[in-house]
Parts: sequence; structure tokens; C-alpha cells
Amino acid sequence: MHSGPNKDALAYVKWVREDCRFSDVLVQISPASNGHAFPRLKLRYKPSLVQLEGGISHLPLLDPSMRAAPLAPSEWRKRLEAVNNTNNSSHGNFNPSFILLDVRNRYEWDVGHFQGAQRPDVDCFRATSFGQSESEVIASDPLAAVDKERTDILMYCTGGIRCDVYSAILRKQGFKRLYTLKGGVSHYLESEGSVRWVGNLFVFDARLSLLPSTYKPAVEIEASTMLEGSLDDSFAKCYICGSQVSELRHRNCANLDCNLLFLCCAGCVKHLRGCCCIQCTSASRLRPVLTGHQRYQKWHNYRDFE
Repeated sequence: MHSGPNKDALAYVKWVREDCRFSDVLVQISPASNGHAFPRLKLRYKPSLVQLEGGISHLPLLDPSMRAAPLAPSEWRKRLEAVNNTNNSSHGNFNPSFILLDVRNRYEWDVGHFQGAQRPDVDCFRATSFGQSESEVIASDPLAAVDKERTDILMYCTGGIRCDVYSAILRKQGFKRLYTLKGGVSHYLESEGSVRWVGNLFVFDARLSLLPSTYKPAVEIEASTMLEGSLDDSFAKCYICGSQVSELRHRNCANLDCNLLFLCCAGCVKHLRGCCCIQCTSASRLRPVLTGHQRYQKWHNYRDFE
């Protein structure tokens, strides 16, 4: 991810594509309304962007035949609309030969996802039991007891990396009909708008959550007529009390040693002083309750706070 003036970003893209190895690379650009989305350069070594119990070195990630077949945004939209029409004509019965799978983190799902998508109650790959034998599955596994030969599994994530890893896992477990959204959700919103999408899109920078109209403003309904998201944001709930939230934007727990990213209603923010639970309110390193769209800074900015 990079941030900079638009003309410089486009010049960088042009320079990269002059190398034949990257001539067809997909580049996605979204505006930052308040200056740089990445104001400081950070280089951090990670052995893997996707954490999996036992590592991922054994997975055939470089073998194209082991990955899910990529669908262009237009084809993805056609698939979702076709399934929706089939379900409507069958009086709302779920199509057992089709599963729409969201393989992102919980906090990404919380602010927006495709209509009809399923997501398990796990927050990282090291804990997932997707697609394992019936004796090993957990209750929230949407792939339990599905027909591995005939079921179409459409999976998506923000940019596509998690889908490459997860599709390799499922392919090794015998699933045959695997598809993924090419370029991820951001590419879809840029190409097709928010059709079949509910809510906002979580992004990994200071903006945290973006309206679909950020990517394709010409086709979106005026944002002022909605909550900060789509026409149906009733899915977005307070992490603490379960009430509907009025803003699709996360906050971090005020307990520095917890730092959980969660949605919260105004009442719970006040009651728990910005914490995610009652236990965190008695922590030794508590930051102040932030209002509005502020983000927490480093601990040394708050350690003398009273």
C-alpha cells in the first residue's frame, strides 16, 4: 500500500507497468480526504500475511491449478444476482449448491459484506476448521456436510491474498468448484458499485471504513439519505450490548494491552469509558475516551493522562 498525491501515484503505476513482468498488474486507487492515508513509512517483516496453524510453507500457493478460479467483478455480480433470483423464485429457499464465503476478519465483516454471505465464528486461519471431516467441524463451519463435488463456493476478501491461501487449503481437502472475486471487494466496488453489497468497506489505514461511493460515486445514491453505508445497515451491532450502531466505524479498546478493534454505541462508550468489556476498565494502562473519528496514538502520549 502506498499513499501520495494522485499524479505521483499514477506516475509510479506507469513506471511499474513498464516492466513486462508487471505490465498487467491490477492497481487500485482510492482517495484520502484528509491528507496521506499512510503519513509515515513503515516496513515490518512478517513471515506470512496469513497466519495458519503449522504455517503455510506446505501449501502449493504457486500452483495455479490449486487456486480458486478468479471471476471478474461483472461475472461475480451476475453469479450473485442469478442465485438471488433463483432463491426468490423458490420462495426464499436457500440454494444448497451455492455458498458465498467471506474469509476476512471479524472486524472487516462487522462494517460491511455481500448480501447472503456466510462467515464462521473464528478470527484467523490458525483457528479455522473449514472443510474438515464431520468429526472435526465446529458448529459455525458453513462448509460442513456440503457436496464437495457439486457445490459452488464463491469466496472473497478485501484484496485477494487470503482467498489464494484458503482456496489452496480447500482444494487439498477435495473441494472442486472454487471461485474467487478477482481483485477483492475494492475492485468490485470500483467496477460494479455497491450492487449486492451491504454497509461500508473496512480498510487497513487511518480511514478505517469507506463508503462504497468512494470507489464509484457516479452510480451511488446520495450518501446523506443513508447511515454511513448502504440502505440496510441494520446488521451492524454494538460489540458490547448488541444494539444497532449509528456509525459504521471502529474504535480501539482504551486498554492498551487489549486494543481490540470493535463497533460500539455511544452509550457503551460512555459506560465502559472506551473499553470493550468491564474487565478492561480496571487495566493499568488506560487511554482517554476518544470522540469522533480520532485514532489513538503511541502510549507515551497518554501515560501521564489523568
